[in-house]
Amino acid sequence: MYESEKLWRDVDEYFVRELCPEDDALTAARTSSRDAGLPDHEVAANQGQLLALICQMIDARRVLEFGTLAGYSTIWLARAVGAEGRVTTLEVDETAARVSRENFERAGVADRIDLLPGPATESSAGLVRDGVEPYDLVFIDADKANNLAYLEAALVLTRPGSVIVGDNVVRNGAVVDPASEDPRVRGSRSLIEAIGRDDRLDATALQTVGSKGWDGFVLARVR
Repeated sequence: MYESEKLWRDVDEYFVRELCPEDDALTAARTSSRDAGLPDHEVAANQGQLLALICQMIDARRVLEFGTLAGYSTIWLARAVGAEGRVTTLEVDETAARVSRENFERAGVADRIDLLPGPATESSAGLVRDGVEPYDLVFIDADKANNLAYLEAALVLTRPGSVIVGDNVVRNGAVVDPASEDPRVRGSRSLIEAIGRDDRLDATALQTVGSKGWDGFVLARVR
């Protein structure tokens, strides 16, 4: 590990310790992901707290999440919307869905989460067909190759004032390479560029460094 990367981790650990320490349920959700052989892709604790704060700042009661994994970020979101709120989360991997359900029960938030199994493109299209009530916040953190499809669904499933957050858009700086053949990079570029062209959205993107390396997120508000 490079010295700078160690320092990034040390700073994140300091922020988490002082501002947003994990409780047993969150720690267990992170551990269960490793134990089940799932990828190390969940948000950092301070990023989970950021999502929760955004929910609270906009008084979000309905949240849509693309990509559940072991449910770590879902727990942050479910706690933020409160007992009267709902989080709909979409997950294609059966193991991840099973593990996340166990984590929701452990965290005491299972009663406010709807986990829809299967490809998120199909699940979100089903939500569009069903004409569900608009979501206040959408968190896009699934397979990056389908980012554009997720954004298109999110725009149908939100309302003026809703917030859309897209994670992992920096890709260690690779996002600036228009010649990249990496589908994750191409998906991140398509997401950024589509948001930038859409006159329904006001947006920015920020780079982050920390325990998850060098990455970042895009933040948009529906006009």
